[in-house]
Amino acid sequence: MSLQPYLARHWHVTRNNKVQCDLCPRGCKLNEGQRGFCYIRQNQGGSMTLETYGFTSGFQMDPIEKKPLNQFLPGSRVLSFGQPGCNLGCKFCQNWDLTKAKDHHRALVAASPQEIAQLARNQGARSVALTYNDPVTSLEFGFDVGAACHEAGVKLVLVTAGYLNPEAYGEFFKYADAANVDIKGFSEDFYRRLCQGRLQPVLDSLLYAREFTNCWLEITHLLIPGQNDNPQETKALCKWVYDYLGPQTPIHFSAFHPDYQITQLPPTPPATLRRAWEIAQEVGLRYPYTGNVHDAAGDATHCPHCHQVVIQRDWFRILEINLKGNTCAFCGGTVDGVFA
Repeated sequence: MSLQPYLARHWHVTRNNKVQCDLCPRGCKLNEGQRGFCYIRQNQGGSMTLETYGFTSGFQMDPIEKKPLNQFLPGSRVLSFGQPGCNLGCKFCQNWDLTKAKDHHRALVAASPQEIAQLARNQGARSVALTYNDPVTSLEFGFDVGAACHEAGVKLVLVTAGYLNPEAYGEFFKYADAANVDIKGFSEDFYRRLCQGRLQPVLDSLLYAREFTNCWLEITHLLIPGQNDNPQETKALCKWVYDYLGPQTPIHFSAFHPDYQITQLPPTPPATLRRAWEIAQEVGLRYPYTGNVHDAAGDATHCPHCHQVVIQRDWFRILEINLKGNTCAFCGGTVDGVFA
């Protein structure tokens, strides 16, 4: 398949005639023909181009809980799609065959933003999710998909690591109705060693989303044995979320399994996830969850007032909902989220 380059945004020409990408903190400086770290943004003829605009790696109809988003239209279906490319280098990436693909041309499917929005409507999906790879790298396409979705009455969901520069915040979050942002570890050392990136830009993008958008936010934190599962680090992360994003922000503690370049470590013990879940509650977060394990308590949404189960799940399947809009059916208290 021959992909037509699309003129990208967020770049400038340097004094020595290189093209510098300004989309993310990497600031890749590219000679003619050279690709950035993400592999899909390239210097072509002295301009920054995006190679994968208008193409996807295919579509999947998912429950919204799989993103994971537990308090955004629970029980609804979301049309998920991704593309090649990522601007982080996580050694534990679980989608590495897509994000790090170098021969991706053969596997892509052409789809315009309008076709994606219409497909979601035709399939009965309430939302479209930009997922599998990080939508930061193909911001221009995601922006147009979001505009088409809103025109068609479909919501937009971002599943992202939030690694981008402030100049791009407005575009990235403009059409986002919900986002699950992955805080991969809560130390600069972890990001440097295992992600080839930095923590602070992720926190900064979350602060922007909380203060300047109406995007519903949920956090995912993958716990890797011996790397970022120290209870003190977990507590520090939870306290940051409480202080800066608010106690109403759901946080998903997800189990690691050996993959990509980290195959020597064991899967995360369920006890580690349960302890993180308890720490989040001790700090004051209202909606902690566990993920990638079967845990009825960790799957459930509890009312923050009476502590009754208002949404009971079995993995990604909804068993019961005890809500009337945002109101707990047991005590009448408000439950945070976007509910139909």
